[in-house]
Amino acid sequence: MLLTTKFLRPTPDSRAVQRQRLAELLQPDSGQRLNLLIAPAGYGKTTLASQWCAGNSRPTAWLSLDEHDDQPRQFWQYLAGAFEHAGLMGLEHCKTLLARQNDEELTPAITALLNALAEDRNAWSLVLDDYHVINNDALHRQLAWFIDYLPPGILVTLTSRTEPPLPLARWRVRRQVQDIHPGLLAFSEEECQAFFRDTMAMSLTEADIRAICLKTEGWVAAMQLSALAGRKEAILPTQGSAFTLGPPDTRLISDYVLSEVLEQLPPELTRFLLETACCPRLCAALCDAVRQREDSQEKLSALLSQNLFLIPLDNRNEWFRYHDLFREALLVRVQSSDPAQSSEFQSRAIDWLLRHGHVQEAIAQIVHRKDTEHLAEVLSEHGNKLIHGGYHLPVLTWLEAIPVQKIQDSPQLQMLRIWGLFFANRVEGLEPLLSDVEDLLDRRVADSHPDAEGALALHSEISLIRSYLARSRNDEKHASDLTRQVLEDIDQISIPLKSVTYYGLGLDYFGKGELKNAEEALETAVHYGQIERKASTVLSSGGLLAWIQYNRGDTDFALETTNRVRQWVDEHYADPSQPRLISCWQSSALTEIYREKNLTDTAQGYLEPLIDHVRKGTEPGQHVVIQYVRGHLAFTLGDLDAAIEALDDAVALARRRREHIVFEPPAASALLARCYLAAGHPEKAWGSLQSALEQPATNPLNREQHQIALARVQLALGNSYQAQETLSSLIPAAERNAHNRHLVEILLVYAEALAHEGREEEASLMLNKALDRAEGAGFLRLFAEESPALQNMLLDLPRLRTPGRWNRELLAMLRERAVEPSDSAPSPSKTSAPAGRDTQELQEPLSQREQEVLLLIHQGLANKDIAQRMSVAPATVKAHIRNLYGKLGVSRRTEALAKARALHLLEETAKA
Repeated sequence: MLLTTKFLRPTPDSRAVQRQRLAELLQPDSGQRLNLLIAPAGYGKTTLASQWCAGNSRPTAWLSLDEHDDQPRQFWQYLAGAFEHAGLMGLEHCKTLLARQNDEELTPAITALLNALAEDRNAWSLVLDDYHVINNDALHRQLAWFIDYLPPGILVTLTSRTEPPLPLARWRVRRQVQDIHPGLLAFSEEECQAFFRDTMAMSLTEADIRAICLKTEGWVAAMQLSALAGRKEAILPTQGSAFTLGPPDTRLISDYVLSEVLEQLPPELTRFLLETACCPRLCAALCDAVRQREDSQEKLSALLSQNLFLIPLDNRNEWFRYHDLFREALLVRVQSSDPAQSSEFQSRAIDWLLRHGHVQEAIAQIVHRKDTEHLAEVLSEHGNKLIHGGYHLPVLTWLEAIPVQKIQDSPQLQMLRIWGLFFANRVEGLEPLLSDVEDLLDRRVADSHPDAEGALALHSEISLIRSYLARSRNDEKHASDLTRQVLEDIDQISIPLKSVTYYGLGLDYFGKGELKNAEEALETAVHYGQIERKASTVLSSGGLLAWIQYNRGDTDFALETTNRVRQWVDEHYADPSQPRLISCWQSSALTEIYREKNLTDTAQGYLEPLIDHVRKGTEPGQHVVIQYVRGHLAFTLGDLDAAIEALDDAVALARRRREHIVFEPPAASALLARCYLAAGHPEKAWGSLQSALEQPATNPLNREQHQIALARVQLALGNSYQAQETLSSLIPAAERNAHNRHLVEILLVYAEALAHEGREEEASLMLNKALDRAEGAGFLRLFAEESPALQNMLLDLPRLRTPGRWNRELLAMLRERAVEPSDSAPSPSKTSAPAGRDTQELQEPLSQREQEVLLLIHQGLANKDIAQRMSVAPATVKAHIRNLYGKLGVSRRTEALAKARALHLLEETAKA
């Protein structure tokens, strides 16, 4: 049951000041996704949002939040309810998923909501009022993901007392955010008049109002406090006094107002403000350390009770910040009055932040002070942890602030730069840098340098980096030797490297096809990554582990692994304002798993962030993996053009950047061959495989994929006996190594090869074996990717009509995809259609344009190439293809070409 009053937009108060200039700012602009109204209580955020909604014609969903909504599932139930209350249709699937899912994994439900908005095609507005009550980091990340993938035209308006920990910097760079902050909320002179006369019902002269507006620069908080106190004399100049505005290009509060505020406070509270102005964020313990007193909680409570420019950052009243303009003014005052004491306050704040794990905030203040000596010390001590926590890019930026000579004299800082470049995927120039570090370490040992004892730890780091570089050169033996050497030394060094080392070991085993050993190494990497608090390593190790489990046929176990790892990362990844950590392996594994489960919308939801990484440019190995799963999903959905485009890109990049890939990515060329076969071009399929067959892959999984694809090509070319020979040699290893997905595929293709020779009984036995294996693993979509002939053979099996949920789901999917009996391709063991069939058997003949499209499809051209050849738009080509499929009674290119050959349409079209 949802409380429907939370969906009701407040009726604007007729006495409230009309803020037309702000309402215009809230109007959607090109690419805009978010309106952000951030201000303390009483700034009129809700009133402004309500006035704006009342003045535009967009369909609007309103949700007033309270502290009970700080649970992900309840939040999304209410958000979906707000849309439904406002008239959005098609939310049944979303609500069903929300009812079933727990708080940890709501991506499918959020994806369903996004899909419903996309299908609706209306330019919706969503208002989330009082978002500051939301304190759940997982919920912040989910909302950020939701906003990232909103359909075009959807606009979210968010009101809050505090700036939410969303990736606002990234959105601002992309011009996707319209900020309405206290500076913009400052009243104009006309609004001041309306405020004091109509809203506050105060009898002030126009001269008084004008003076107040000038003195406060339209700052609503200062005006409101003065109005409530009824003390116009506190902010009006005395007779004959002069007032000078600050520089017009600054946003600092005037010295006059600041003086009035400080002078009206007790001396001890004024002193507290000045002593703590150095802190961008405040808590009682930090303030106590800076002031060297123990009464800071009392002072913070006093400031909060007076609403004196103190903004809460959480719902527990533990962390605060001063209004930015107010803090800047305080800093100016304390730095001008006692610079030495100001510097001492800041030093104490930095020391406290470092002791309590707020390293990034401390470094930001050190950088602001331009204290490069201290910065070098802090990075030497904390930089490794920051890099392995996902902050390699900021570390590289901070290192640039340190003099070059200082870095050259420090092996720790040099290694920090190397790790930063490594995680930034800039590995091309690492070898010379590693040699420089080794030379420096050797000189220190020779000179008996005091830091010589740390040489072993740094040598282990160097060996670990070199093991990854060796993998990129396909030098598996050297990589494995280096990794094992690090494992021998690792207990004698202080630097936490176990998680990264075991991840490298897992990659080695995976490259050899030793999946069981790879799983053990990756589980160990996850374990030590959690101990060492290395979120990125935990996510990558868990993602590769899930990928392996999926290929072994342990699909549900793979899902459990991804959920377990994701939950840990979301709990321990300390900065929700940063973009959510994404693992290529994990998101790719989830895309494959949900694709295989026939939940293609959910699979697409996990794929979308990866595509965004490809667009922006990512590490070449990840690029290949992403394009592989992208092509696989497109192939499953029958979009062969998109599949071929993605896979062709993956194959080309893997060949061009092989030396920069630290693992052997999936066999994109094998999947590309399948796409060409599905498009009716066995010669192109053979061409895409040749290079991979001439230089066999190192990873047995990839070798198996290439051999299975070879058997498919042999079968398509009529060499069924050769196909059987190719497949029979694969079965023992696939069974022995539990490559269950490949084993199911091998058995299916083998069955089709047997059927081509009329060995129906043996083919049925093979199909039953494949079904037994697939049911245990939960594979479904794999069968829908096979040829129509093989799918028809499966439909005839009594095995699928026995009780069981999996049998029912597979049977329903195959029936849904089956062509009508009159149009279906004959069984491979039967004879072809009679030669006497002609175009008159079509209920409606093909138009001249459709015949032209059919001939170009036969030539292997993609849709965009057909459009170029015919000098028409791609959408026109798609319309012709849709009509063509309808007249032929087919649903994809292979079926269209097979039907056209049977009806002799290609010969007739060529003659025409």
